[in-house]
Amino acid sequence: MDYKQFLSVIEDALRIDTPTAERAAQVTLSTLAQRLNRGEALDLVRELPPELGPALHTEGHPDPFDADEFVRRAAARLQVPPDTAELWVKIVLQALARAISDKQYDDLVALLPRSFARLLPRGPDIEVAPGDAFLDEVAAAAGLDTDAAARATDAVLQTLAERIAAGEVDDLAERLDKPWRESLIRGRRASGPPAPRMGLEQFVTRVAEREGVDPTDARAHARAVLVTLRRTVGPTAFSDIVSQLPPAYDVLWAGA
Repeated sequence: MDYKQFLSVIEDALRIDTPTAERAAQVTLSTLAQRLNRGEALDLVRELPPELGPALHTEGHPDPFDADEFVRRAAARLQVPPDTAELWVKIVLQALARAISDKQYDDLVALLPRSFARLLPRGPDIEVAPGDAFLDEVAAAAGLDTDAAARATDAVLQTLAERIAAGEVDDLAERLDKPWRESLIRGRRASGPPAPRMGLEQFVTRVAEREGVDPTDARAHARAVLVTLRRTVGPTAFSDIVSQLPPAYDVLWAGA
């Protein structure tokens, strides 16, 4: 991954311009460097685009702060509210995870306390959800037979993958079994960067067209799939995904 690609992950996910993405990357990585010793930081530098090296420069001893302090420092330097800073940090760390090897990422995770789990895009303990179990839950929630539940799941996941950033699609695909991973990949390929803006009604209409049902049924099926997805990947990972969606989408999983 080169520097332009690294920044594009951030730009696409946050809908921000290149200078702002650069600032988010520089602040997040320089704050991370405060948490590492020189050797640990250099290990990251070796696998990242050279433009990011200066942000990870450190000569001192690691400062053992937790995730809350990481976000507070980033927010102060970025001059944005803590909630905004936390989202920006998550996306930059997502780009970081995609830019380095799995071994280097696992080594980095091992250096950080458990409080950082909410900021990190994935971890070594992620389990893949069995496809049949996922499908059975969708079928039960939507009152569908297995074939209809499979069509609904495929339609909803394809459409979701069109609407969210490619990095989020890839991270979500790691957590799902092959049939649903392929649905996400097809949706990602259909959209292309950046992810298109899509209101709730447009989302439902696209699901209905793919599934071959009316919009009322498509909305109910979308809720069944997304509620199942939330239970499968966990509330933290699900929150990372839906943070990119407008508030109107909340009706598809509210109360679950």
